[in-house]
Parts: sequence; C-alpha cells; structure tokens
Amino acid sequence: MATIQTADGTALFYRDWGSGQPIVFHHGWPLSGDDWDAQMLFFLGQGYRLIAHDRRGHGRSGESFDGNEMDTYAADVAALAAHLDLRDAIHVGHSTGGGEVARYVARHGAGRVAKAVLIGAVPPIMLKTEQNPGGLPIEVFDGFRAALTANRSVFYRDVAAGPFYGFNRPGAKVMEAVIDNWWRQGMSGSAKSHYDCIKAFSETDFTEDLKAIDVPVLVMHGEDDQIVPIDNSARIAITLLKHGTLKTYPGLPHGMCTTHAETINADLLAFFQS
Repeated sequence: MATIQTADGTALFYRDWGSGQPIVFHHGWPLSGDDWDAQMLFFLGQGYRLIAHDRRGHGRSGESFDGNEMDTYAADVAALAAHLDLRDAIHVGHSTGGGEVARYVARHGAGRVAKAVLIGAVPPIMLKTEQNPGGLPIEVFDGFRAALTANRSVFYRDVAAGPFYGFNRPGAKVMEAVIDNWWRQGMSGSAKSHYDCIKAFSETDFTEDLKAIDVPVLVMHGEDDQIVPIDNSARIAITLLKHGTLKTYPGLPHGMCTTHAETINADLLAFFQS
C-alpha cells in the first residue's frame, strides 16, 4: 500500500501502475480508486502510467474531521502530483471526481496537466439557486443526508441497486456483483466524511474553474444519468470551457464506466491519442 501524508497529516492512499504518460483517475462519491478497475487494467495494456487515489475519508485513505470540501480535495491531488512529479498528465474524473478535476486543473495544474476528462461530472453546480434555476433543490441533498444518517448501509445498497447504474429501468440487466462492489467501496469509507462530501459535490460552484481551464477537456455524459442530470451539468459545462468537446451517450446511466466500459474506454483512448 502506497500513501502520502497531506498538509494536515491525513494519509492519502494511491495506486501507481506502469510507465508512460500518466493518467490520474478521480473517483465519485462515496467510492474509492477501485471504481476505476476496468479503466486501469485496460490502459495499463495501452502503455500508460495509471494513478488512482482514494479521496480523504474514502476507501483506504485516512479520515479527517475537517477538510471534506473541494479546495482541500484539490490540494490533496496537488500534493500527490508533486510527490510523484507528474508531468504531461491526463486527469479523468467521474461525478464528484469531475469536480475535483476541475478545481485541481484550474488552480494547481499549470505545467503538469495535458488534458482532462469529465465523466458524468457535477460541474458547474448541482444545487438549484437563483443563478442556477435548473439545478436540484436542496431537499434532494437533505434527503441524501437523512438517509445516510438513518442507515448508511441500506442507503448505499439502494443507490447502487437503483439509479446509479440504471438498474431501476424497465428491462435493465441487473448485475448483483456490481451492486455488491459499489456497496463494499462505500462502506469502507468514513460516514462523517461522506456526509460532509454531499455538500461538497452539490453546493460547490465550479463555473470559474471551468472558465480558467486552458487544456483540452472531453466531457462525457450518459443521457439517462439519474444522479447528475445531463441538462444542468454537461450541457452547461461545455459552454464554459475554452477547449471542450462534448460526447453524450443515449440511454446510458451515471455508472457507465462500469456498465459500458468497452465503449467508454475506446472513446477515452481516442481522446488521449488525439
């Protein structure tokens, strides 16, 4: 197990496989770097160096009472990139990890980042506000907090078995092992960190981060994403990026990196090589 100590002494776990141009994977809430297994193994065979960390309070990383917000998450990534001396790196973020990528690249990525990818990502902002009338109402996220507090185990099982992978859709092929693996990853993290992270992924405004990014960005989003609805995320984010490309996937769910890994991996590879 490889770890670094962040600025406040929190241990950050990471995997570092292979050699070549580095690809850094940023996972979604409340998961871990394990959620990228299908991508890590594929791109290892393509001659890349693969790095996947567990966000603080998630997976095998240490837990901190404070610091479960986007500025600290991005600073943690900056510390990891400096420790590994990553240059010409490609940063790929899913969901909450997409927000982490946006903030890291905008604030810390100068001279280190070649490209970025946002997959089913939360930017520019999920919460409904006066400036963001198409967002989700605060009651949705209060419901997440209430469900996590009442019974985190049941809540996580319900998310994985339902909207995350689209298993609640008529005719969906339900994969019990995938549900179990999502639940396993979620339950390995800290309840307090996960609770705080709901605010981080729903209320953080990444508008200025997106505008500040100077490198090419591929925005990938399932058109049937029930977790991060496409119209208020990817379709707005692409208008804020200087060098953005939007690719959408009819009928695909939030967890399409797992359910449709071959499709996603092929499109990622094409972007990396372009």
